[in-house]
Amino acid sequence: MPQDHDRTSHYEWLAAIMRASAFAAVAVLPWASSAIAEEQNAPDINAPAQEEAALPALPEGLERVPAPEVPPPVKSKKPALVRVTLETRSVTGLLADGVGYQYWTYNGTVPGPMIRVRQGDTVELTLKNSEDSPVSHSIDLHGVLGPGGGGKVTQTPPGATSIFRFKAMKPGVFIYHCATPMIPYHLAHGLYGLLVVEPPGGWPKVDREYYVMQSDIYLKGDAAESGIHEAAVGKMEVEQPDYVVFNGSVGSLAKERALKAKVGETVRIFFGNAGPNSVSSFHVIGEIFDKVHPEGAAESLSNVQSTLVPAGGATIVEFKAQVPGTYILVDHSLGRLQKGAAGYLEVEGPPNPGVFQSIKRGSLASGSH
Repeated sequence: MPQDHDRTSHYEWLAAIMRASAFAAVAVLPWASSAIAEEQNAPDINAPAQEEAALPALPEGLERVPAPEVPPPVKSKKPALVRVTLETRSVTGLLADGVGYQYWTYNGTVPGPMIRVRQGDTVELTLKNSEDSPVSHSIDLHGVLGPGGGGKVTQTPPGATSIFRFKAMKPGVFIYHCATPMIPYHLAHGLYGLLVVEPPGGWPKVDREYYVMQSDIYLKGDAAESGIHEAAVGKMEVEQPDYVVFNGSVGSLAKERALKAKVGETVRIFFGNAGPNSVSSFHVIGEIFDKVHPEGAAESLSNVQSTLVPAGGATIVEFKAQVPGTYILVDHSLGRLQKGAAGYLEVEGPPNPGVFQSIKRGSLASGSH
Protein backbone atom coordinates (compact mmCIF):
# COMPACT_ATOMS: atom_id res chain seq x y z
CA MET A 1 0.00 0.00 0.00
CA PRO A 2 2.72 2.57 0.75
CA GLN A 3 4.13 1.96 -2.74
CA ASP A 4 0.71 2.61 -4.34
CA HIS A 5 0.38 5.84 -2.39
CA ASP A 6 3.85 6.90 -3.48
CA ARG A 7 3.00 6.17 -7.12
CA THR A 8 -0.20 8.20 -6.88
CA SER A 9 1.58 11.19 -5.35
CA HIS A 10 4.20 11.00 -8.08
CA TYR A 11 1.54 11.17 -10.79
CA GLU A 12 -0.05 14.13 -9.03
CA TRP A 13 3.35 15.86 -9.01
CA LEU A 14 3.79 15.20 -12.74
CA ALA A 15 0.29 16.46 -13.45
CA ALA A 16 1.05 19.68 -11.60
CA ILE A 17 4.15 20.18 -13.73
CA MET A 18 2.24 19.55 -16.94
CA ARG A 19 -0.55 21.93 -15.97
CA ALA A 20 1.95 24.62 -14.99
CA SER A 21 4.04 24.22 -18.12
CA ALA A 22 0.89 24.61 -20.23
CA PHE A 23 -0.07 27.73 -18.25
CA ALA A 24 -3.40 26.05 -17.51
CA ALA A 25 -3.32 26.28 -13.74
CA VAL A 26 -1.14 28.99 -12.31
CA ALA A 27 -2.96 28.40 -9.03
CA VAL A 28 -0.89 25.25 -8.47
CA LEU A 29 2.14 27.50 -8.20
CA PRO A 30 1.95 29.43 -4.93
CA TRP A 31 5.11 31.29 -5.89
CA ALA A 32 3.92 32.31 -9.40
CA SER A 33 4.25 36.05 -9.82
CA SER A 34 1.67 38.31 -11.43
CA ALA A 35 4.31 39.08 -14.05
CA ILE A 36 4.11 35.49 -15.31
CA ALA A 37 0.32 35.63 -15.50
CA GLU A 38 0.46 38.88 -17.43
CA GLU A 39 2.95 37.39 -19.87
CA GLN A 40 0.47 34.70 -20.87
CA ASN A 41 -1.93 37.29 -22.29
CA ALA A 42 0.60 39.50 -24.04
CA PRO A 43 -0.74 40.26 -27.56
CA ASP A 44 2.69 40.70 -29.14
CA ILE A 45 5.63 38.96 -27.56
CA ASN A 46 8.11 40.97 -29.60
CA ALA A 47 6.72 44.38 -28.70
CA PRO A 48 8.45 46.41 -26.01
CA ALA A 49 6.55 46.49 -22.75
CA GLN A 50 4.01 49.32 -22.76
CA GLU A 51 3.77 51.85 -19.97
CA GLU A 52 6.13 49.80 -17.83
CA ALA A 53 8.55 51.26 -15.38
CA ALA A 54 12.06 51.69 -16.69
CA LEU A 55 14.38 48.76 -16.26
CA PRO A 56 16.54 48.83 -13.13
CA ALA A 57 19.83 50.51 -14.02
CA LEU A 58 22.87 48.40 -14.71
CA PRO A 59 25.17 48.65 -11.66
CA GLU A 60 28.59 50.04 -12.46
CA GLY A 61 31.14 47.26 -12.75
CA LEU A 62 28.55 44.48 -12.96
CA GLU A 63 30.32 41.23 -13.84
CA ARG A 64 29.13 38.06 -15.52
CA VAL A 65 28.18 35.15 -13.29
CA PRO A 66 31.26 32.89 -13.01
CA ALA A 67 31.50 29.37 -14.36
CA PRO A 68 32.69 26.53 -12.12
CA GLU A 69 36.01 24.73 -12.33
CA VAL A 70 36.23 21.21 -13.74
CA PRO A 71 36.77 18.77 -10.87
CA PRO A 72 39.63 16.27 -11.36
CA PRO A 73 39.01 12.69 -12.47
CA VAL A 74 37.81 10.32 -9.76
CA LYS A 75 40.73 8.54 -8.09
CA SER A 76 38.90 6.02 -5.91
CA LYS A 77 39.05 2.42 -7.09
CA LYS A 78 36.01 1.23 -5.14
CA PRO A 79 32.47 2.59 -4.82
CA ALA A 80 32.20 5.29 -2.15
CA LEU A 81 29.69 7.55 -0.46
CA VAL A 82 30.01 10.99 -2.03
CA ARG A 83 28.36 13.97 -0.35
CA VAL A 84 27.37 16.92 -2.54
CA THR A 85 25.86 20.20 -1.31
CA LEU A 86 24.17 22.64 -3.67
CA GLU A 87 22.56 25.93 -2.70
CA THR A 88 20.16 27.75 -4.99
CA ARG A 89 20.98 31.46 -5.00
CA SER A 90 19.67 34.48 -6.89
CA VAL A 91 22.46 36.47 -8.55
CA THR A 92 22.43 39.55 -10.78
CA GLY A 93 25.00 39.20 -13.57
CA LEU A 94 26.06 40.62 -16.91
CA LEU A 95 24.40 38.83 -19.84
CA ALA A 96 25.76 41.03 -22.65
CA ASP A 97 27.17 44.53 -23.03
CA GLY A 98 24.77 46.83 -21.21
CA VAL A 99 22.37 43.98 -20.44
CA GLY A 100 22.01 42.54 -16.96
CA TYR A 101 19.95 39.52 -15.96
CA GLN A 102 18.45 38.06 -12.82
CA TYR A 103 19.98 34.59 -12.67
CA TRP A 104 18.99 31.73 -10.42
CA THR A 105 22.00 29.53 -9.75
CA TYR A 106 23.32 26.46 -8.04
CA ASN A 107 26.19 27.66 -5.80
CA GLY A 108 26.40 31.02 -7.55
CA THR A 109 27.73 29.76 -10.91
CA VAL A 110 26.30 29.17 -14.38
CA PRO A 111 26.34 26.32 -15.14
CA GLY A 112 26.13 24.81 -11.68
CA PRO A 113 29.05 22.80 -10.28
CA MET A 114 29.99 19.65 -12.17
CA ILE A 115 29.16 16.65 -10.01
CA ARG A 116 31.82 14.05 -10.86
CA VAL A 117 31.55 10.54 -9.45
CA ARG A 118 32.38 6.93 -10.24
CA GLN A 119 29.90 4.32 -11.45
CA GLY A 120 28.69 2.50 -8.35
CA ASP A 121 29.15 5.46 -5.99
CA THR A 122 26.31 6.43 -3.70
CA VAL A 123 25.67 10.16 -3.81
CA GLU A 124 24.08 11.99 -0.89
CA LEU A 125 22.83 15.26 -2.29
CA THR A 126 21.88 18.14 -0.02
CA LEU A 127 19.88 20.92 -1.69
CA LYS A 128 19.54 24.20 0.17
CA ASN A 129 17.35 27.04 -1.02
CA SER A 130 18.64 30.37 0.24
CA GLU A 131 16.34 32.40 2.48
CA ASP A 132 16.26 35.32 0.06
CA SER A 133 15.24 33.11 -2.88
CA PRO A 134 12.03 34.41 -4.52
CA VAL A 135 10.62 30.92 -5.23
CA SER A 136 10.91 27.22 -4.44
CA HIS A 137 13.58 25.20 -6.23
CA SER A 138 14.54 21.55 -6.73
CA ILE A 139 16.87 19.29 -8.71
CA ASP A 140 16.24 16.59 -11.31
CA LEU A 141 19.37 14.66 -12.31
CA HIS A 142 19.08 12.72 -15.57
CA GLY A 143 21.59 10.19 -14.23
CA VAL A 144 19.30 9.20 -11.33
CA LEU A 145 17.09 6.12 -11.41
CA GLY A 146 14.12 7.12 -9.24
CA PRO A 147 10.91 9.21 -9.37
CA GLY A 148 11.52 12.53 -11.06
CA GLY A 149 15.29 12.01 -10.96
CA GLY A 150 15.13 13.55 -7.49
CA GLY A 151 12.81 16.36 -8.54
CA LYS A 152 9.87 14.99 -6.61
CA VAL A 153 11.67 14.73 -3.25
CA THR A 154 13.60 18.02 -3.46
CA GLN A 155 10.83 20.60 -3.89
CA THR A 156 12.41 23.06 -1.47
CA PRO A 157 10.91 26.41 -0.39
CA PRO A 158 13.09 29.41 0.48
CA GLY A 159 15.14 28.83 3.63
CA ALA A 160 14.58 25.05 3.62
CA THR A 161 16.83 22.04 2.91
CA SER A 162 16.17 18.70 1.18
CA ILE A 163 18.45 15.63 1.24
CA PHE A 164 18.27 12.41 -0.76
CA ARG A 165 20.58 9.59 -1.84
CA PHE A 166 20.98 7.82 -5.16
CA LYS A 167 23.32 5.26 -6.63
CA ALA A 168 25.19 6.25 -9.80
CA MET A 169 24.25 3.19 -11.83
CA LYS A 170 25.10 4.15 -15.40
CA PRO A 171 28.31 5.75 -16.75
CA GLY A 172 28.03 8.80 -18.97
CA VAL A 173 27.36 12.54 -18.87
CA PHE A 174 23.95 13.71 -17.69
CA ILE A 175 22.15 17.04 -17.36
CA TYR A 176 20.75 18.16 -14.03
CA HIS A 177 18.31 21.02 -13.64
CA CYS A 178 15.59 22.52 -11.48
CA ALA A 179 12.28 20.64 -11.73
CA THR A 180 9.95 23.14 -10.07
CA PRO A 181 7.06 24.35 -12.26
CA MET A 182 7.27 26.04 -14.56
CA ILE A 183 10.42 24.12 -15.38
CA PRO A 184 11.62 26.02 -18.50
CA TYR A 185 11.34 29.28 -16.57
CA HIS A 186 13.80 27.96 -13.98
CA LEU A 187 16.10 26.54 -16.64
CA ALA A 188 16.21 29.83 -18.52
CA HIS A 189 17.36 31.52 -15.31
CA GLY A 190 20.46 29.31 -15.06
CA LEU A 191 19.50 26.37 -12.84
CA TYR A 192 21.33 23.57 -14.65
CA GLY A 193 24.60 21.65 -14.68
CA LEU A 194 26.26 18.31 -15.48
CA LEU A 195 26.54 15.05 -13.59
CA VAL A 196 29.55 13.08 -14.85
CA VAL A 197 29.59 9.40 -13.97
CA GLU A 198 32.92 7.79 -14.89
CA PRO A 199 33.21 4.08 -15.64
CA PRO A 200 35.12 2.10 -12.98
CA GLY A 201 38.42 2.44 -14.85
CA GLY A 202 37.81 6.09 -15.72
CA TRP A 203 38.31 7.62 -19.15
CA PRO A 204 41.76 7.85 -20.78
CA LYS A 205 43.88 10.68 -19.43
CA VAL A 206 43.92 13.88 -21.49
CA ASP A 207 45.87 17.13 -21.20
CA ARG A 208 42.95 19.55 -20.82
CA GLU A 209 39.35 19.21 -19.68
CA TYR A 210 36.69 21.89 -20.06
CA TYR A 211 33.05 22.29 -19.01
CA VAL A 212 30.71 24.14 -21.40
CA MET A 213 26.92 24.37 -21.43
CA GLN A 214 24.63 26.02 -23.95
CA SER A 215 21.31 27.64 -23.08
CA ASP A 216 18.69 29.94 -24.57
CA ILE A 217 17.49 33.08 -22.77
CA TYR A 218 14.29 35.08 -23.23
CA LEU A 219 13.95 38.70 -22.09
CA LYS A 220 10.93 40.90 -21.51
CA GLY A 221 10.52 43.89 -23.77
CA ASP A 222 13.40 45.21 -25.85
CA ALA A 223 16.34 42.85 -25.32
CA ALA A 224 18.78 45.56 -26.43
CA GLU A 225 17.64 48.03 -23.77
CA SER A 226 20.25 48.73 -21.13
CA GLY A 227 19.40 47.63 -17.61
CA ILE A 228 18.53 44.56 -15.55
CA HIS A 229 16.10 42.30 -17.42
CA GLU A 230 13.60 39.67 -16.33
CA ALA A 231 12.67 36.49 -18.19
CA ALA A 232 9.79 36.53 -20.70
CA VAL A 233 7.46 33.54 -20.46
CA GLY A 234 5.64 34.38 -23.70
CA LYS A 235 8.80 34.26 -25.80
CA MET A 236 9.78 31.07 -24.03
CA GLU A 237 6.50 29.41 -24.92
CA VAL A 238 6.85 30.11 -28.64
CA GLU A 239 10.60 29.38 -28.60
CA GLN A 240 11.94 32.76 -29.70
CA PRO A 241 15.09 33.35 -27.65
CA ASP A 242 16.83 36.70 -27.52
CA TYR A 243 20.14 35.06 -26.63
CA VAL A 244 21.73 31.64 -27.15
CA VAL A 245 24.89 31.48 -25.08
CA PHE A 246 27.61 29.31 -23.64
CA ASN A 247 28.06 29.28 -19.86
CA GLY A 248 25.37 31.82 -19.19
CA SER A 249 26.44 34.96 -21.03
CA VAL A 250 27.74 36.44 -24.27
CA GLY A 251 31.54 36.35 -24.30
CA SER A 252 31.86 33.91 -21.41
CA LEU A 253 34.54 32.00 -23.38
CA ALA A 254 36.30 34.99 -24.95
CA LYS A 255 39.41 37.07 -24.30
CA GLU A 256 40.94 36.18 -20.94
CA ARG A 257 38.16 33.62 -20.43
CA ALA A 258 38.93 31.70 -23.65
CA LEU A 259 39.81 28.02 -23.39
CA LYS A 260 43.55 27.31 -23.69
CA ALA A 261 45.65 24.49 -25.14
CA LYS A 262 49.03 23.82 -26.74
CA VAL A 263 49.91 22.08 -29.98
CA GLY A 264 50.07 18.35 -29.36
CA GLU A 265 47.69 18.40 -26.39
CA THR A 266 44.43 16.46 -26.28
CA VAL A 267 41.38 18.48 -25.24
CA ARG A 268 38.24 16.98 -23.72
CA ILE A 269 35.07 19.09 -23.51
CA PHE A 270 32.12 18.05 -21.37
CA PHE A 271 29.33 19.78 -23.26
CA GLY A 272 25.70 20.03 -22.21
CA ASN A 273 22.65 21.70 -23.66
CA ALA A 274 20.30 23.04 -20.98
CA GLY A 275 17.81 24.42 -23.49
CA PRO A 276 15.11 24.86 -22.37
CA ASN A 277 14.11 24.73 -26.06
CA SER A 278 16.88 24.91 -28.65
CA VAL A 279 18.72 21.84 -29.98
CA SER A 280 22.48 22.37 -30.44
CA SER A 281 24.65 21.38 -33.40
CA PHE A 282 27.95 21.62 -31.53
CA HIS A 283 31.02 22.25 -33.69
CA VAL A 284 34.55 23.61 -33.27
CA ILE A 285 35.56 25.46 -36.44
CA GLY A 286 38.86 24.06 -37.71
CA GLU A 287 38.75 20.84 -35.70
CA ILE A 288 37.43 17.31 -36.19
CA PHE A 289 36.40 15.49 -33.04
CA ASP A 290 38.60 12.41 -32.61
CA LYS A 291 36.01 11.03 -30.21
CA VAL A 292 32.40 11.89 -29.50
CA HIS A 293 30.22 10.28 -26.85
CA PRO A 294 26.85 10.93 -28.54
CA GLU A 295 24.13 12.13 -26.18
CA GLY A 296 26.46 11.46 -23.23
CA ALA A 297 26.77 7.73 -23.93
CA ALA A 298 29.54 5.60 -22.43
CA GLU A 299 30.54 4.49 -25.94
CA SER A 300 32.22 6.80 -28.46
CA LEU A 301 32.29 7.52 -32.19
CA SER A 302 35.34 8.72 -34.12
CA ASN A 303 36.09 11.50 -36.62
CA VAL A 304 32.93 13.57 -36.17
CA GLN A 305 32.55 17.10 -37.57
CA SER A 306 29.49 18.29 -35.63
CA THR A 307 27.41 16.54 -33.00
CA LEU A 308 23.74 16.97 -32.28
CA VAL A 309 22.97 17.66 -28.61
CA PRO A 310 19.27 17.81 -27.73
CA ALA A 311 17.84 20.12 -25.12
CA GLY A 312 18.35 18.22 -21.89
CA GLY A 313 21.25 16.25 -23.40
CA ALA A 314 25.02 16.20 -23.15
CA THR A 315 28.12 14.85 -24.85
CA ILE A 316 31.87 14.44 -24.47
CA VAL A 317 34.12 15.47 -27.36
CA GLU A 318 37.87 15.00 -27.64
CA PHE A 319 40.44 16.19 -30.16
CA LYS A 320 44.18 16.70 -30.43
CA ALA A 321 45.33 20.25 -31.16
CA GLN A 322 47.50 20.05 -34.29
CA VAL A 323 47.92 23.65 -35.44
CA PRO A 324 48.29 26.90 -33.43
CA GLY A 325 45.62 29.55 -33.69
CA THR A 326 42.19 30.55 -32.46
CA TYR A 327 39.34 28.08 -32.86
CA ILE A 328 35.67 29.03 -32.49
CA LEU A 329 33.13 26.92 -30.61
CA VAL A 330 29.70 27.33 -32.21
CA ASP A 331 26.23 25.97 -32.50
CA HIS A 332 26.22 25.26 -36.25
CA SER A 333 22.69 26.61 -36.46
CA LEU A 334 24.78 29.63 -37.31
CA GLY A 335 22.13 32.30 -36.96
CA ARG A 336 22.70 31.82 -33.25
CA LEU A 337 26.13 33.41 -33.58
CA GLN A 338 24.22 36.68 -33.72
CA LYS A 339 22.59 35.75 -30.41
CA GLY A 340 25.86 35.03 -28.62
CA ALA A 341 26.59 31.33 -29.24
CA ALA A 342 30.34 31.60 -29.70
CA GLY A 343 33.34 30.62 -27.62
CA TYR A 344 37.07 30.50 -28.30
CA LEU A 345 39.90 28.01 -27.89
CA GLU A 346 43.37 29.53 -28.16
CA VAL A 347 46.06 27.03 -29.15
CA GLU A 348 49.71 28.00 -28.74
CA GLY A 349 52.75 26.33 -30.24
CA PRO A 350 54.97 26.05 -33.33
CA PRO A 351 53.51 26.05 -36.85
CA ASN A 352 52.68 22.69 -38.40
CA PRO A 353 52.93 23.21 -42.19
CA GLY A 354 52.62 19.48 -42.79
CA VAL A 355 49.04 19.74 -41.56
CA PHE A 356 48.07 23.33 -42.46
CA GLN A 357 49.71 26.30 -44.16
CA SER A 358 48.57 29.39 -46.02
CA ILE A 359 50.16 29.70 -49.48
CA LYS A 360 48.52 32.93 -50.68
CA ARG A 361 45.87 35.10 -49.13
CA GLY A 362 43.51 36.58 -51.70
CA SER A 363 41.99 39.11 -49.29
CA LEU A 364 41.74 40.09 -45.66
CA ALA A 365 38.17 38.83 -45.46
CA SER A 366 37.59 36.02 -43.01
CA GLY A 367 35.51 33.02 -43.81
CA SER A 368 34.83 29.64 -42.32
CA HIS A 369 32.39 26.78 -42.30
